[in-house]
Amino acid sequence: MVVLDNFNDYYDPAIKRANVAPLLEDANFALIEGDIRDPETVNQAFAAYSVTRVAHLAAMAGVRFSMEQAPLYVAVNVNGAVNLLEAARRHDVAIFVNASTSSVYGATQRIPFREDDPADRPLAAYPATKRAAEVLAHSYHHLFDLNVTTLRFFNVYGPGGRPDMMPFKVIDAIVKGRPITLFNGGDMRRDWTYIDDTVRGIVAALERPLGYEVINLGCGAPMPMTTFVEVCQALIGKEVVLVDKPAPPSDPPITYCDNSKARALLDFDPQVDTRQGLAHTWAWYRRTFLDAGGDSGRL
Repeated sequence: MVVLDNFNDYYDPAIKRANVAPLLEDANFALIEGDIRDPETVNQAFAAYSVTRVAHLAAMAGVRFSMEQAPLYVAVNVNGAVNLLEAARRHDVAIFVNASTSSVYGATQRIPFREDDPADRPLAAYPATKRAAEVLAHSYHHLFDLNVTTLRFFNVYGPGGRPDMMPFKVIDAIVKGRPITLFNGGDMRRDWTYIDDTVRGIVAALERPLGYEVINLGCGAPMPMTTFVEVCQALIGKEVVLVDKPAPPSDPPITYCDNSKARALLDFDPQVDTRQGLAHTWAWYRRTFLDAGGDSGRL
């Protein structure tokens, strides 16, 4: 396996390096430090390692951060994606899996979210650029017969999760006695998808040449944010002060995955519900930052 990563500073790069460190012991793993915005770096990687399958997971992440940083998101999520697609077609890649997001659906009124929704009203630059990459990927399939499967992820979480996402932020705040902001009084629902289930979906897509497909990859069981916090409080054994604020314009009231297509084409069958997944996440947090004496404050 070959990984190309620029270890950007959207959050502490030391966390990313710690995550990848165990893999460096594997003789079958290669790490290239580089940027997908650089076509030469991308092409050299494909040529040096005879790449035949691609899981394009690189992105400038963060819906809210993207509201003020559109040029950066275009550079990484659109131009970077094109560099990878160009390399894939030039090097005869068999399957290209393109990571996208449930955020492309915006504030759609079609619930649950289905892949035949136009998804043409994104609420911020992040989903807009991910949707653009989906459409560009179709052109590469059409023109060069590249097998492309776009997976729209739904609120991926679990051990090792990003520190800017709600599961980590809620657990960390409860542990440290800090208030938690819940938008719209917690009257928002999110379809959380455990990391292991997501990985199984990605691997399945890498094994199946499907032509061109867009597939939702989510659990299909949205949870109110008030319930989400209650579950975390029960796991940790502490209550927390909640702060109510209006939701920013980038945030839809609900994410809700219709995963029937993933079940049919990828044999996708999510095994971990949100309560179980949060228990696993809390156990990881406890091992990493409490039992082992780690410091989540730097996050």
